[in-house]
Amino acid sequence: MEKKDFYFDLPQELIAQEPIANRSHSRLMCLDKKTGEIEHRHFYDLESLLMPGDCLILNDTKVLPARLYGVKEDTGAAVEFLLLNKKTITDWEVILKPGRRAKPGARFVFGNGALKCEILEVVNEGNRLVRFEYDGVFEEILDRLGEMPLPPYITKRLEDKDRYQTVYAKNPGSAAAPTAGLHFTPELLEKLKQKGVRVGTVTLHVGLGTFRPVKTDNILDHKMHSEFYIMPQETADLINETKQNGHRVISVGTTATRVLETVGMEQEMLSAKTGWTDIFIYPGKKLRVVDALITNFHLPESTLIMLVSAMAGRENVLRAYETAVDERYRFFSFGDAMFIR
Repeated sequence: MEKKDFYFDLPQELIAQEPIANRSHSRLMCLDKKTGEIEHRHFYDLESLLMPGDCLILNDTKVLPARLYGVKEDTGAAVEFLLLNKKTITDWEVILKPGRRAKPGARFVFGNGALKCEILEVVNEGNRLVRFEYDGVFEEILDRLGEMPLPPYITKRLEDKDRYQTVYAKNPGSAAAPTAGLHFTPELLEKLKQKGVRVGTVTLHVGLGTFRPVKTDNILDHKMHSEFYIMPQETADLINETKQNGHRVISVGTTATRVLETVGMEQEMLSAKTGWTDIFIYPGKKLRVVDALITNFHLPESTLIMLVSAMAGRENVLRAYETAVDERYRFFSFGDAMFIR
């Protein structure tokens, strides 16, 4: 399979630049993975599309306001940091702009001195390992000084930080939101539970690698990024029970899917597991755990559209995407959703 097999023509104006007023009023395309049949609904219609006994798996990661603006301590030159990976309580791997000349020992200041750091070393891909200095709780300082690291295709400033956060976000650690979950409201989740839909959570901290393009023509030559995940025992038990009772496991987003299929590759009966996953799911790979998927509309030639194609078939997915373009669906992080069933 080649990268070009997953190309579709996307007009720039269909890339959503801001969230709609009401989360659950996004449009929802329903795609039958067996027949390719398409139905147009709204996200709040999930209440009628899910059945008692179905199990909904959410990714409860929380996006860090990981973009920091500061100055170089000795020159006052402006600098932008993007926090990538937490190594210790004080040490982080960061992307630094402009960063070419930033050598070990260079020092930076943020928020009039509320936060300072020093570069320890240059690491992979030109990123820097830095050590922060501060008084108090780092997460609280970051919440005050940081901005949400919106994807590169969103150019409009986000007024409300919470709109790039799911309503059930709990475990801080992501550099990007698990965007399929942005459509849920507390009220919709409560209605689903009242109907008998069971809800479980996993954690996968989304890295910026999720936006990394596939650069190889043969997709099998692509090296996936690695992301940290947690599968709690109670979620594993819920999934096992759902399967045994003949009901559907419905994954909310490609990130939750990566966790479920990583654990499912190694275990027939799921159990608690924590680790790093670089799973690459593409057509021909059988999904062992996920029966249905709620997801947004993804970039052409991305690993995410490849994952969706593994679920529903490449031809079905590309036809659905053509329909989405024709029907003026909104694409990507703040866009509309698809339910593959």
